Amino acid sequence: MTIRTRKFVGTLALLALVVVWSLLGMTLAQTPWLASSGLLQAAFYVVAGIGWVLPAMPIISWMSRPDI
Repeated sequence: MTIRTRKFVGTLALLALVVVWSLLGMTLAQTPWLASSGLLQAAFYVVAGIGWVLPAMPIISWMSRPDI
């Protein structure tokens, strides 16, 4: 697979990851146990905001791998 194809597939994968991650984050943010505590909300939004980077890193490293 050429780097150009990997970047296209990786871009689609990253878009799907961001959409799914944000939908899950919005769903979890509406749960009653989280909505009742401001401290838990702050911690949740920090983790949810930074957490998508961990699954995105392997995709990005795969995308930027040079051709053979």
